[in-house]
Amino acid sequence: MKQIKRIFTALLAACTLAAASGCNGDSASSSQIIGGADGPTSIVLTNDPRPAEGGEEKVLNIFTWATYFPDDILAEFTEQTGIKINYSNFSSNEEMLMKLEAGGEYDLVLASDYIIDIARGENLLAQLDQSKIPNFGNINPAFQGKFYDPENQYTVPYAAGIPLLIYNPDMVDFEVKGFEDLWNPAFADSIVVMDDARNVIGLTLKTLGKSLNETDPAVLDQAKEKLFSLKPNIRALDYDSPYNLMLSGETAIGYMFTSQIITALNENPNLKVVFPEEGLGFGIDSCFIPAQAPHPDNAHQFLDFILDGQRSAHITDQIYYISCNSAASEYLENQALVIPDEAIEGAEFMQDVGSATQTYNDIWAEFKLQ
Repeated sequence: MKQIKRIFTALLAACTLAAASGCNGDSASSSQIIGGADGPTSIVLTNDPRPAEGGEEKVLNIFTWATYFPDDILAEFTEQTGIKINYSNFSSNEEMLMKLEAGGEYDLVLASDYIIDIARGENLLAQLDQSKIPNFGNINPAFQGKFYDPENQYTVPYAAGIPLLIYNPDMVDFEVKGFEDLWNPAFADSIVVMDDARNVIGLTLKTLGKSLNETDPAVLDQAKEKLFSLKPNIRALDYDSPYNLMLSGETAIGYMFTSQIITALNENPNLKVVFPEEGLGFGIDSCFIPAQAPHPDNAHQFLDFILDGQRSAHITDQIYYISCNSAASEYLENQALVIPDEAIEGAEFMQDVGSATQTYNDIWAEFKLQ
């Protein structure tokens, strides 16, 4: 990718919100529930969510992964605007698309590039009114104009990352160089990988010298056979917190997202990161407003809020992904994971594979049942 920032910035940051409770009586305040993979993580007081005369109801329905928008950012937005946030979680991009197709009433969605491209093709995205987003100019142009939004009409880039390998040299007596090493019998029952069809089948395709976006049925059959031969080495499939198995010593090597890599390194700096010699996948997660959003003005207001440079830096320092905001640079607190130039240059975007998506899903479902 041209001119892409080559530093992943992160700082171990813990931000815990105290749960505050309120009574929903005759007063002008109500309770807001935000965050949480398994339910609410905090309750804070909000202003009256009823709309001002002629305006939108003061509600914003957000749909993304659990905790991807930090709780303190959500609370600050509500405090400043009086807009109540309803935060709903999905566990995969595919789940998000299915619910959006079914008519889910969401105002703002944060998801991955390839699935946004599919949603755009189905006319599920609303065109942004950039006049309502004064901070739109803060976006780093290196993260704009991509395949899923070539004219920058629909999305606001939020974070970027590269899934990588990480291993414990105290448990491995050879140098890991790439994805092919995962098939080494020395890793029997000691690998954790993300529970994600496209990424794990993708790394298998990379070992065959193929694209992450392969659609040829014969090649996918070949990848299936090779993937199934990896099963004896798999200790766990974990999308949300694979680093815990690395830190506990239950697994010797893992394949996980950038934020999870940095979380593991913060706890154990002796772990080694591998930029696989077969090549990398690169991804950008972006925000968009659904075409049928009930509160689009509130969504525009939230987008402008998070694009503020200082606030964007605060988000990056918590989520451990690369910032897409040029105005955030001066505020970032740096603990850098430097990505080699050659690794970035050879990185490949994961894209829509059309009808082959079902093949990927079927392979993955069968693999998990083995």
